[in-house]
Amino acid sequence: MDPRGITVHNTLSGRKEHFRALEPGKVKLYVCGITPYGESHLGHARCYVFFDTVKRFFKSQGFQVEHVQNFTDIDDKIIDKAAKSGEAPTAVAERFIRDYFDKMSRLNIERADRYPRVTDVLPDIVRFIEGLIGKGLAYPLEGDVYYSVRGFAGYGKLSKRSLDEMEAGARVEVNERKKDPLDFALWKAAKAGEPAWDSPWGPGRPGWHIECSAMSMKFLGETFDVHGGGQDLIFPHHENEIAQSEGLTGKPFVRAWLHNGFVTVNREKMSKSLGNFFTLGEIFGRCPPPVVRFFLLSRHYRTPLDFSDDLLRQAQSAYQTLRETCGIADFLAADAPVPAGPVAPGDPGEMNPWEEEFLECLADDFNTEKAIAALFRFRSEMLRKIQDRDLPWLGRARRVMRRLCEEVLGVLLGPEPGAPLVRELRDNLARREAARKAKDWRTADRMRDEVLARGFVIEDTSAGPLIKPAPESGL
Repeated sequence: MDPRGITVHNTLSGRKEHFRALEPGKVKLYVCGITPYGESHLGHARCYVFFDTVKRFFKSQGFQVEHVQNFTDIDDKIIDKAAKSGEAPTAVAERFIRDYFDKMSRLNIERADRYPRVTDVLPDIVRFIEGLIGKGLAYPLEGDVYYSVRGFAGYGKLSKRSLDEMEAGARVEVNERKKDPLDFALWKAAKAGEPAWDSPWGPGRPGWHIECSAMSMKFLGETFDVHGGGQDLIFPHHENEIAQSEGLTGKPFVRAWLHNGFVTVNREKMSKSLGNFFTLGEIFGRCPPPVVRFFLLSRHYRTPLDFSDDLLRQAQSAYQTLRETCGIADFLAADAPVPAGPVAPGDPGEMNPWEEEFLECLADDFNTEKAIAALFRFRSEMLRKIQDRDLPWLGRARRVMRRLCEEVLGVLLGPEPGAPLVRELRDNLARREAARKAKDWRTADRMRDEVLARGFVIEDTSAGPLIKPAPESGL
């Protein structure tokens, strides 16, 4: 696919734009990471599954992707959690960072190239703040340092808010000493009993927004390609990042801003206060992680994603049909000859129309919902070929289906059976058929049970018996 065909909805411009990398063949991607003070939840999963899919798609199109994602490992929430649990703040952060990696691994999320932590880049943060003070965009005040919002002419361009419309209290600390209610903290003076680090303004710790500006600039440069996060970060966090970074360098900070939508539960926003908050540990207890990933990709990333047991069941059923169809093709065409090299257009083994449709959907602002629909059209064709026992076609199709599902969407369909297992299953199937003809139902049932013990089931069809993966446990 021609990279010029990739379009993205840029929050900054408010419209779709053709994606053009700053450096040909390379994408620099920064995604805001978690504040590790609690277990990873469904909202985290939606964000990081989506941006993992963005990365996978770019890589499938030949791009080298440099991916940086931070951990805010010191924050008011971590300090509060530590005070309640009797742990050190560092221990709290470490515990939930481990939980994050465990849960994301189970969702088949590839690791970022770097996971910088705030505590790793404090000297860079201090230098960044000094630079802003030097440009007259920040001012120290009794151990704190504040960013002067009205000093940056472009403030509000990401969130499309005017200064007059902004409310001073929205995630901005109220402090009557500030020059302007909209000014936000770059450095916070130390408080008794809280972690603190030395700085030119006295002991303290960084504000929330400065961290991502410093880390992204340190590892990706003054301008990079894509910055991502949830829609709740557009204001004030990402708006403030722009003010800080562009205020310091005078250069565009990010080429394309991508923001994923919220997760709702029965059409209400997911929150602890409403009692509809689900951790990934709880969700994985209901259904397998590949189904969760499939569910999270079943809607366009910018739309709200409603969660309920019924919707999760629907996702599990849809996922299972793809898994079964690919599994049947694996079994039938395990040793079928597959054409080597390019296939001529019009050849019955040609997969390009199906693959192209799938990739074109993703090239249109990463529309995973439409891409999944394209996979089901591909599946319908596979079912026709299964009925016809077109093994060469199926031999190629199963590889394409696995590549699109597993390598691009990151949705695992289960391990591909090796030749020894295929031979064993085929032998069991042949012995079952012979026993059925002889009306030896005990042997036939035993062969069926042996197949099931290997994680497969036998389905009798008008074209003959088939072996397919057994349904995974779940809802």
